[in-house]
Amino acid sequence: MSLLHVINHPMVQHKLTIMRDKNTGSKDFRELLNEISLLMGYEVTRDIPLEDVEIETPICKMTAREVSGRKLAIVPILRAGLGMVEGLHTLVPVAKVGHIGLYRNEETHEPVEYYCKLPEDIQDRLVIVTDPMLATGGSACDAISMLKKKGCRNIRLMCLVSVPEGIKKVQNEHPDVDIYTAAVDDCLNENAYIVPGLGDAGDRIFGTK
Repeated sequence: MSLLHVINHPMVQHKLTIMRDKNTGSKDFRELLNEISLLMGYEVTRDIPLEDVEIETPICKMTAREVSGRKLAIVPILRAGLGMVEGLHTLVPVAKVGHIGLYRNEETHEPVEYYCKLPEDIQDRLVIVTDPMLATGGSACDAISMLKKKGCRNIRLMCLVSVPEGIKKVQNEHPDVDIYTAAVDDCLNENAYIVPGLGDAGDRIFGTK
């Protein structure tokens, strides 16, 4: 079974509270999501292996440690997942970025694929899938399945707010994919929105509603 990591750092929780407020505008919402993504990125990449290297400081030679050639890729689920890319890229500037486009059918609430563009060597990379909301889990599961069809075997899911329904679906369908989230909310409403949630993340990021 995959592991669920709830990142409850005080600054993450503080920023998330401001994002939840319906009076927070798109500019502040985007900036806060970027900041939270950077903070969460520390936990998502915590166990990346290191190796010893020989360097010379202005004082003397020494053995220091650096990331051990681990290639990373950030793959946002469009469109809301884009809001989490900049923060992660700030932490790992050399990471490549792919894109998976899915939208939710308003009647069935099921995800529909419309775009997929990934780095050629995606199968050799640690892939961090980003989506602010883990609601039904449909989009996340479909995105992960698409990545596995491309040969990916090292995938992590990073979301801002989740609910037990979505977590259970991902863990059942992809027990090898760990989930990183800043909050586990109560449930989904009749329209498959997270309660209490923060509304439609894509609309709030891009000011489309």
